[in-house]
Amino acid sequence: MLTDRYDLSLSTTSAAARDAYIEASDLALTFYPGAAEAYDRAIAADPGFALAYAGKAQLLMRQGDVAAARGALGAAKDVAAGLSEREASHIGFFDLVFAGRTDAAIAALHEHLASWPRDALVVASAANPNGLIGGSGRIGQKRQIAVLMDSLAPHYGDDFWFTAYHAMALSEDGQLGAAWEKIERSVAANPNNAHGAHGYAHVCYESGELDTARSFLSSWLSTYPREGFFYGHLSWHLSLCEIQAGNWAQALQLYQDAIALDRHSGGPQQKISDGAAFLWRSELAGHPRDAAAWRTLYDYASSALPRPGNGLADLHVILTQAVMADDARARQIEDLARAGRYPSGSYLPALARGFAAVERGDYSDAIAALAQFVAENERIGGSRAQHDLIEFTLLKAYIDTHRLEEARHLLSVRRPGAVGVPVAGIAAVL
Repeated sequence: MLTDRYDLSLSTTSAAARDAYIEASDLALTFYPGAAEAYDRAIAADPGFALAYAGKAQLLMRQGDVAAARGALGAAKDVAAGLSEREASHIGFFDLVFAGRTDAAIAALHEHLASWPRDALVVASAANPNGLIGGSGRIGQKRQIAVLMDSLAPHYGDDFWFTAYHAMALSEDGQLGAAWEKIERSVAANPNNAHGAHGYAHVCYESGELDTARSFLSSWLSTYPREGFFYGHLSWHLSLCEIQAGNWAQALQLYQDAIALDRHSGGPQQKISDGAAFLWRSELAGHPRDAAAWRTLYDYASSALPRPGNGLADLHVILTQAVMADDARARQIEDLARAGRYPSGSYLPALARGFAAVERGDYSDAIAALAQFVAENERIGGSRAQHDLIEFTLLKAYIDTHRLEEARHLLSVRRPGAVGVPVAGIAAVL
């Protein structure tokens, strides 16, 4: 019986298909180009190889090609007769994920990993901050992910890929000492892992290690393929460092080179999230508005993500719409929330009212909308670094209404160690 890199059996008798599948999965897990082509080679070598179709489906979904992803998963199901229990469970799990059945998928996740803890593609779909658990709308999800990764760690040993994911989960849970040890070990074992670089950027951010992050990311990106899926997102991380350091020219250059809509290497959700976050955070730091960039992003969001789905992406769609005096996404989510069909309920529409108030210059209304939810940001999924956009907006509203004691309190309860606060007027609070 042929097996994958994690010693799990594969229902193919073709060594060529197995080798291509392993190559494809390694590239997908490390966010390097070429995974789709390698999955296609696996399928060509064995057209009945169900897991190759399922792997390609996951890749297509990440890239935002939902119709093609569902088609590829359908192809996997079409040739699923006679699969091993593990492979059938693997495909069944992703069928639930693609159908948006979050609670059922989370239950299936734990059941699957109890039997096959080394199914890395399943782990990857759940362990990142914007994955299955991250998108569940649940409070306490960061702790849940960290506990999950702790439980799986004995099955992976020193595997560089798992160690990077584990480090990221621990960092998001505030366990920075353990996260540093793991991310440094992962990057040393295999620097050619974009998620390892991503984890390193996050651990630096949470630890306040601005210069370390700038040095690492600048060097690492110089050897990462420009078309790599994470090139745009890691450039966004680097741009945060430059904004915080007061290097506006460098931050703007990064935006123009790798974060702007026509330059970003990621899928629609990431393009919208990174672009909107850069523009908004730049303005919070006191830099001028780029009205044309906002208009372009708003138009793209309306066409690429016309309906609610992912909480983090929806947050940034809402942001583009607030700038353009449009509340369509907030109303769509409110309708779903009333029907019990949106994971975080009415949380995002409440944030939308806060952003709209900021755009009107009504900072008292903005504070009323944003302050009540300041402890619930994890409900949208994504990382703590991404949640800071909300916290910094509230902080700016406090500063602009001269409510400095409330601003100081907000800073006093901010997680320890996190990178500084690039908000115009912050000197009055410190």
